[in-house]
Amino acid sequence: MTRPARTYWVAGSAVGLALLFAVGATVAAASADGDGSGSASGSGGSAGTSSRAPGLYSADAGFARDMAVHHQQAVEMSFIVRDRTQDEAVRSLAYDIANTQANQRGMLLGWLDLWGLPKVVAGEPPMTWMGTGDHGSDGHGEDGTGGHDMGGVVTKPGALMPGMATKEELARLGSAGGRDAEVLYLQLMTEHHKGGVAMARGCAAECGTPAERALAQGMVAAQQSELALMADMLKQRGADPAAPTG
Repeated sequence: MTRPARTYWVAGSAVGLALLFAVGATVAAASADGDGSGSASGSGGSAGTSSRAPGLYSADAGFARDMAVHHQQAVEMSFIVRDRTQDEAVRSLAYDIANTQANQRGMLLGWLDLWGLPKVVAGEPPMTWMGTGDHGSDGHGEDGTGGHDMGGVVTKPGALMPGMATKEELARLGSAGGRDAEVLYLQLMTEHHKGGVAMARGCAAECGTPAERALAQGMVAAQQSELALMADMLKQRGADPAAPTG
């Protein structure tokens, strides 16, 4: 049945447009109020509480860098599956994910430009801002596992961040077709969203920039809705939510 997917697409697009307008207004205000100096001294969770730009290793900047990369892979997978199936429901979902996450990625990269911060920091491990790397300044993760609950989502060997697919999995998706491509996409995107939700919750708790926190909270709500939709779509195809390994 394609009607639920279409209904979701309309609702998701409306939420996305609302976020675009809200975040755009906040970014404009931040640009007017900020000094644009983009200090590179880490300011931790306090970043963005004043007109000063967040620090290089703040949660605000780290989330923007990491989620931009995370989103880019979701966009890539969504374009791959649109070429591998003619199923309307899957193609509509893939279009919505690609469109939404490409727009959000643009916001995240735009904030980094606004703050005068680089999009890539040499030598910075992924997820440092959540307390999993060496540069964190908030004292998270005394056991070395990070300061936030990742909900059981781990970084697979060969993957860059929690929930992300490996090169081998992307290659499998690119060579699959029809139902096989649909199922693999839904499985990989389910893992991807779980990682994204955990990261967004971390920003919602730690980021100091109100607009970025609002965007992260919106990501949590939207991706949880998509997780429920993908679970139903996998069930309709008689498939397990977990992607096969190997």
